[in-house]
Amino acid sequence: MSLIYMLMSNKIYLCSISNIESGTCKEDCKFCTQSVKYRADIERYRRKDISDIVKEAQRARANKAVGFCLVTAGLGLDDRRLDYVCKAAYEVHKEVPDISIIACNGTASYEQLKELKKNGVENYNHNLETAQEFYSQICTSHSWEERYQTCLDAKKAGLFLCTGGIFGLGETHENRISMLKSIASLEPMSVPINFFHPNEALPLVENPLSKQEAFELIKLSRKYLPEQMIMIAGGRELMFGDEQYDVFKHGANAIVVGDYLTTQGKSAEQDIEAITALGYEIALECHS
Repeated sequence: MSLIYMLMSNKIYLCSISNIESGTCKEDCKFCTQSVKYRADIERYRRKDISDIVKEAQRARANKAVGFCLVTAGLGLDDRRLDYVCKAAYEVHKEVPDISIIACNGTASYEQLKELKKNGVENYNHNLETAQEFYSQICTSHSWEERYQTCLDAKKAGLFLCTGGIFGLGETHENRISMLKSIASLEPMSVPINFFHPNEALPLVENPLSKQEAFELIKLSRKYLPEQMIMIAGGRELMFGDEQYDVFKHGANAIVVGDYLTTQGKSAEQDIEAITALGYEIALECHS
């Protein structure tokens, strides 16, 4: 299926997230409750049992999700984490072969990414987060350039690339355009767009965006990414409230269903009911 066909259709793509390692990150990203530096009141654990991950994947597929994302906290992959993610991906692929597995595990080498692919991972998600020139304002423990290189290596390894960012971190409009241009230069398959969800434990205390500004940013994203799947992810419910399904009118064609990494989302059933009531069709597959 071509991206052009996907965008011309009336289909909405659903993706589900599994937080398989939570709250153990030592990085200092100012927007992220997963960092141990900020001591946010979230659930923290080292490894989720693989049998539980498989059950989550089965539920996700039953709820019409075409993508299932295995997310770990931390800077990136080491040997132990790579082995764990590969085992989880292998089991999910074996038990739920018709769901597309996404890995989101931070910085990764070309060799590590090839190993993920060998074990059933089809897509790699590594967000640029914000503009290159603004990145040092939100994170000092690793560089934007590392993130960009991982995205390049994911494509080189034969994986579909998912890369996006976060709006509402205090960035300028010029920063937003810069980020979108950088994302476009990578020619990803899909682009997760997040809206910052404030938490009292974080150094960033508010999201300055209005609802209308957020809608305009989805339109801006579509302008710079005319052929990509644009997925509205974290912050959807908080940012848009009762108008959250209007994101599709502004250029989005995918959403994350269920819970996010450390915040609660609507139930998949609620999303499906609302989307179909508006006349959209739920996509049954991600790649063909």
